Amino acid sequence: MNITNPYRQYMYSYPHKTAYRHLDGISLEDYASCLAGPGHGLYLHLPFCRTKCGYCNLFSVTGLEQDPLQIDRYLEAVRRQSLQYQELLKPYQTGFSEVVIGGGTPLLLTEEQLKKVFELLKMHAPCADDRELIIETAPNETSREKLEILKAAGVTRVSMGIQSFSSEELGTLRRQHSAEKAREALTLLKEYGFLCINVDFIYGIPGQTVDSLLASLKEAVLFAPDEIFLYPLYVKHGAGLEQAVRDGMVLHPEEALLQYREASGYLRSEGFRQDSMRRFVRTARTRAYAECGFGASLALGCGGRSYLGNLHFCSPYAVTRQDCMMELQAYEQTEDFTKVTHGILLTDEELKRRYVIRHLLICPGLLLSQYEELFGSGAMEEFPILKDWQEQAYVCQKGGFLSLTEAGMELSDWLGPQLISRAVREKMEEWERRYQ
Repeated sequence: MNITNPYRQYMYSYPHKTAYRHLDGISLEDYASCLAGPGHGLYLHLPFCRTKCGYCNLFSVTGLEQDPLQIDRYLEAVRRQSLQYQELLKPYQTGFSEVVIGGGTPLLLTEEQLKKVFELLKMHAPCADDRELIIETAPNETSREKLEILKAAGVTRVSMGIQSFSSEELGTLRRQHSAEKAREALTLLKEYGFLCINVDFIYGIPGQTVDSLLASLKEAVLFAPDEIFLYPLYVKHGAGLEQAVRDGMVLHPEEALLQYREASGYLRSEGFRQDSMRRFVRTARTRAYAECGFGASLALGCGGRSYLGNLHFCSPYAVTRQDCMMELQAYEQTEDFTKVTHGILLTDEELKRRYVIRHLLICPGLLLSQYEELFGSGAMEEFPILKDWQEQAYVCQKGGFLSLTEAGMELSDWLGPQLISRAVREKMEEWERRYQ
């Protein structure tokens, strides 16, 4: 099959936030039972960056670090939200097994603000003793003083976006750190002995070659990170490089695919286990099969998503600074955080699609017997496209799982979007037309 562009969409969740719409008459109280007992996820979004990377279309704003009081106001709103959630969840004895602090750039906060974040979570987010505490950082914001705070708070995993050790490639991506600063930050991270250190790299950058990508990865491997993520370069609506593409900057998906093949092969040869198209894990770190289709997760802050049964919700998706600031102000002025006003209610069909997407694109794949037990029907019968993919050798059955083959793994961003329903796709396209 001739595939001109294997990079259609990164399917990290389903449905995408651009399919969310205004909701009426829904309260978090009606869905609080989804968070009963232990084992749930908590996400805190800190949408602050010093500058916006050229490929970034995430919910974040720049320049607020120049006025710490603005960030303080945001943290006060987070405190009020977490207190309301805490009171609502008390009868359910909710326990969080994983807490993720993302952004934005969480370590952009001052040391005192960072301490305040961890104190807030400790007071209002009941966690298991063996919980995972995960945070993102960037090379320019990684200091000894802030890592001391992370260590004292019990952070277990730190993820840092390096993207490249090439100055030219960093410049193309409009990253503000230097290659040398990335080396310094990674050296410092290793010194503190966090249980897991993850680093991100990007391929498909204009001007990048297989050799330059491999040079970056070979240097990264010398630092012995626990995980490496490889991301293809996407330039979506609202990203800084969008205008550069309009002005003639060309992305070459066929070259990106060749780079991916060489890079993934290299990492496997260095002892990394490939868990998905993006994730490579040192084989010393075991991974048990886990259900990931129905887990409940609650978000704090503006821009973070909550997943509670068939209800997914968050603040309206925004990309430009003006729109993000408008949503931030609305968030800070919110009085009742238990009122859900923007999101999506998934039908049974959409829940099935989410389940297939969330499992098939990650090793070991979709456990067919578990799907049938949950839904009372067979995945292969309900989604005939899976049989087509099996005939085309993109997926195969082994050990009861429907799993991506090596050929299918590299096409994850082409296969996954084909499982989007027509209703969701129409909403996504409507959003794109509205904001272009």
